[in-house]
Amino acid sequence: MKIGLIREGKNPPDKRVPMSPQQCVELMESFPNVRIVAQSSPIRAFTDDEYRAAGVEVVDDVKDCDLLLGVKEVPVDMLIPGKAYMFFSHTFKKQPYNRHLLQSILEKEIELIDYEVLKGTNGTRLIGFGRYAGIVGAYNGFRGYGAATGRYELRPAHECHDRAEMEEEFSKVNLPEHFKIVMTGQGRVAKGAMEVLNSLNIEKVSARQFTESEFDHPVFCQLGVLDYNKRIDGLVATRNDFYQNPESYESDFMRFAVNADMYLACHYWGEGSPYIFTRDDIKKPEFNISFVSDISCDIDGPVASTLRPSTIANPFYAYDPATEKEVPLGTEGSIGVQAVDNLPCELPRDASEGFGRELLDKIFPELLTGDKDNIIAKATETKDGELTSHFKYLQKWVNEEEEEEE
Repeated sequence: MKIGLIREGKNPPDKRVPMSPQQCVELMESFPNVRIVAQSSPIRAFTDDEYRAAGVEVVDDVKDCDLLLGVKEVPVDMLIPGKAYMFFSHTFKKQPYNRHLLQSILEKEIELIDYEVLKGTNGTRLIGFGRYAGIVGAYNGFRGYGAATGRYELRPAHECHDRAEMEEEFSKVNLPEHFKIVMTGQGRVAKGAMEVLNSLNIEKVSARQFTESEFDHPVFCQLGVLDYNKRIDGLVATRNDFYQNPESYESDFMRFAVNADMYLACHYWGEGSPYIFTRDDIKKPEFNISFVSDISCDIDGPVASTLRPSTIANPFYAYDPATEKEVPLGTEGSIGVQAVDNLPCELPRDASEGFGRELLDKIFPELLTGDKDNIIAKATETKDGELTSHFKYLQKWVNEEEEEEE
């Protein structure tokens, strides 16, 4: 099998890659029947020369490859008919902005394996960039708090060569003694955020300690869905019941919001679930949170202060509870907001290496040795110009006419 790492074509440019040069070499050494080439790219976090130095051939044309690996959606005019691709297509949820992409993939008889639906036998996702979203999102939370208050100043993560250089900035963080941080989420994103909290030596406390005790040093608590949601009828709540009947629940987050100074939103929020806090909640005088790093970034949704996504170049803005409008960061009485929706791009080398490690450990052994657990098969959206059995539910959506631009 000949595998090609394609150059990213989506705008704005993404510097991430599926595998680092050394990981390409590792794969070829583990599977001698595999050959990897890298399509020449001027924007990749790892340069063409780094791939060459590792012994990976750099080419302009990848039409002779059997499998093409990218990161973001491949522009329609760059798709090579009849090939097999792996990338994040963002189509399986019927995302309207990518319907034409899926239509083109079917028309060109491309076999599409979508990273986002590669799942283990227990149904959990096997690969993704969530960990680095959490790492950079938490870092940006502290950077934004420093900028909003003037207590300290941190370099942007994307101006650091790698994570190690970013972590040199931690020594500048200067938080108040009684500072409290609340975090929602227990998955990959939350685990990444916790790596930053641990590096800053911020103590983890229980939800009960967080709401009932005072501390003379910064602390944080991590909440699961049953910590910040409760049944409306007062009956006993369970995780399965919450996921199956979210309409039977209401937010119980205010008991944390009255105690917290910063909020790190690392949760997955499903449509129909209660909002975590509303615009009316923020108006209450006891609402104490002054900075929100919304790593989950659901716009105008469960985190009321998140009015829009921000950008790597301009990651911060503020929300004014009185007017419910955006105001400049640091405005008196406002809540600072970080809502960058492509956080892993700030540390593209580290994020790429983390993603590549998961590919090597969890995906390529299945792909190259028979797929005994059907992990690859269940993540294959299209083949031979047709949607596969697991994705037939997209057929009606694919067949619809393109909506006219307003």
